[in-house]
Amino acid sequence: MNNTGESKGLQILKSLVPYFVIILIIILFKSFIITPVKVVGNSMIPTLDDGNIMLLDIISFKLKGADRFDIVVINQGKELIIKRVIGLPGDSIEYKDSQLYVNGKEVEDPFVTSYGFTQDLSVKVPKDHYYVLGDNRHNSNDSRTYGPFHKSQIIGKTDLVLYPFNEFGLRK
Repeated sequence: MNNTGESKGLQILKSLVPYFVIILIIILFKSFIITPVKVVGNSMIPTLDDGNIMLLDIISFKLKGADRFDIVVINQGKELIIKRVIGLPGDSIEYKDSQLYVNGKEVEDPFVTSYGFTQDLSVKVPKDHYYVLGDNRHNSNDSRTYGPFHKSQIIGKTDLVLYPFNEFGLRK
């Protein structure tokens, strides 16, 4: 015992408390605010490549939801998928003659230009759901396959590529 009456074990435990606090903060930060996520597959080419590591922003989606054309990460069963929001809750989405219409109004879709999109579709997005598509529309399992995704399935938004370092930066 030292001159304050504390045992050696208690002194060691007290010295470790700051490290436990730091670890707890990191775990909470990673779980509830931001975390890395990996792009798997080619469905978001040319915007994102297979293997890109991105930073997932969990909190901003929980606070504000997603806007049209945001890139989101969705919990699809046993896998996470990364897609672009095309339809918001309550929207009527239509592709006709390669042109996007939202609620009957023509909308520029700049993310499909490199690969084209010739499939016609018409869908009404239910309340609390989002309609998402991959940028590589010809090679993407998205809302055309799974249907609109409930907001509870969306983990967060992402637009920052961390790795590979030569591709570091924001993606829109």
